[in-house]
Amino acid sequence: MLPSRPVKGLTEAIARAQARLLSLQAPDGHWVGELEADTTITSEYLLLCHLIDRVNRQREVKAVRYLRRRQRPDGGFDLFPGGPTNLSATIKAYFAMKMAGVPVNDPAMVRARERILELGGPLKANVFTKIQLALFGEYDWNGVPAMPVEIMLLPQRFMLFNLYEVSYWSRTVIVPLLVIMDRKPVKWLPPEQSLDELWPEPRERASLRFPRMPTPFSWRGLVWKSWFIAVDDALKVWERFSPRPFRRRGVEAARLWLEERLAVPGGLGGIYPAMANSILAMRLLGYADDHPLVLGQLKEIEALAVETDDEIHYQPCPSPIWDTSLAMNALLESGCSNDHPALRRAAEWLIDRQVFVPGDWQVKRPWVKPGGWAFQYANDFYPDLDDSAMVLMALEKVRGLDAERVRGVKERGLGWFLGLQGADGGWGSFEADNDQLYLNNIPFADHGALLDPSTEDLTGRGLELLGTLGHTRDFPAARRALAFVRRTQRNDGPWFGRWGVNYIYGTWSVLRGLAAIGENLEQEYVQRAVRWLEARQNADGGWGETCESYDRPELAGLGPSIPSQTAWALLALLAAGQAGTKAIERGIAYLLEHQRPDGGWDDAFWNGTGFPRVFMLKYHLYATYFPLWALGVYHRALDG
Repeated sequence: MLPSRPVKGLTEAIARAQARLLSLQAPDGHWVGELEADTTITSEYLLLCHLIDRVNRQREVKAVRYLRRRQRPDGGFDLFPGGPTNLSATIKAYFAMKMAGVPVNDPAMVRARERILELGGPLKANVFTKIQLALFGEYDWNGVPAMPVEIMLLPQRFMLFNLYEVSYWSRTVIVPLLVIMDRKPVKWLPPEQSLDELWPEPRERASLRFPRMPTPFSWRGLVWKSWFIAVDDALKVWERFSPRPFRRRGVEAARLWLEERLAVPGGLGGIYPAMANSILAMRLLGYADDHPLVLGQLKEIEALAVETDDEIHYQPCPSPIWDTSLAMNALLESGCSNDHPALRRAAEWLIDRQVFVPGDWQVKRPWVKPGGWAFQYANDFYPDLDDSAMVLMALEKVRGLDAERVRGVKERGLGWFLGLQGADGGWGSFEADNDQLYLNNIPFADHGALLDPSTEDLTGRGLELLGTLGHTRDFPAARRALAFVRRTQRNDGPWFGRWGVNYIYGTWSVLRGLAAIGENLEQEYVQRAVRWLEARQNADGGWGETCESYDRPELAGLGPSIPSQTAWALLALLAAGQAGTKAIERGIAYLLEHQRPDGGWDDAFWNGTGFPRVFMLKYHLYATYFPLWALGVYHRALDG
């Protein structure tokens, strides 16, 4: 179905958006936008500086200004703007501000304290908050889940739990924590800095037992959770009273594991929590503060700062490969010449960052050769499927490069991608078959994000990659992936979005994949997704979805319109052949009406997902390249 008439101002809007995006490119060819998280990263950074005696009072003052600005009217701190108060984020922010010298009678502190007490205090906080408090003697280490360092010695065939049955991000956080929790260090605070005022009842009378009720509730989850709590009780008795002949070997295994991964650029796992934990662990293992492995992590953490004249806050990690590959695809699909110098520079930059060394993913896929791309500037042990797919699709479309070199890069990249397809037909983010879901019930995993199973958005991306590279739906990997997306579709039509908010994101990814691979788009299951998207369009012509849809599935596809989510919906509908519909015309009009004079757009609400329900993100460049991409695809549809 083709549009019936040209849209006034479309060509000019595309030209302005392209110029805006090109103006943001770095001289070496890449793009990178801010990756904004909630206040917990900044709070944890301030507390880390106190733990390792590296306090910078000028930065503390600027960080406190940032925390004050992000405080909610009710006194708490949220995980995303417009979301409810989160107890753990509020405790960390209160603690960080108190350590920075903000008096307890400050109005911001009074309001935060009242909210913390209303929500139950430290007992109701998550595990990582309890560990943070325990490091300062503000929570009993006995109330933290047992994680014996001997876990390092468990073989892969020990299926009940081993490090390679959890996700990469969990693994890089856990290994240094094993050292920390083995030593149980405490940096005791003077009485005036303690957090006694946050406990609804005196802490010596408080029960440190873990809740048995799983979230969300299921009888199977209740059984697993109760069993793991019993295991935790037994481990604590064993740690305290039993001989531990393998303890030293476990510590040594953790040290060697950390040394190997800290020796490469990018920081441990490329993410703040793992880097911060590794600094504490290495100091406990006897490494001096000026040791290169410690200084390297500190340098990577400081590179995460976003600083203005008045404020400073910290990102969880940078996103240059993701931003660069998406920017390239947006420019290419909006009519930018495929041999444009800016695109050639970006392609060369990406080619130079292909990973050719084995990582943790090879434990389950030892026969697969390396060849993927990471998310950050450097993270060789942990390339990911999503970035790799986007890079390969961009490289397929660019011209003017060394054809033989690009052919080898694409062959190696596609081979790695195909080698990590899961047994269920889908793709996860970093590894294959990381899907032992019962492990989300261990007390340590109260965030529910311990694993990296196959997801709908990644599998849709895999289908789009295969189609872009010339494969059809009869290709064996495509057949398995199609079966996965058919099986995981929600009854009313959409697909879940693991890495973007949420069902709009997942449905965009899958419908793009189905179109690229040559699926029959007239099938009922495809049209069901189309009807769902059309029904979720807002009165202003745009689309939006609140981050709360992860907690409340009835909110799927519902929320105030923002440009990036509007672009995802438009790209999904355009992929499904809906170019001439009123829904498309209204969506395009929304993007044209909300474009800034400089060619960009603004997302008022958050658009990215770190961990569903517990860690949300805002990619600041999403509102720059996704609307351009949608306008470009629509413009091509106008041309038939």
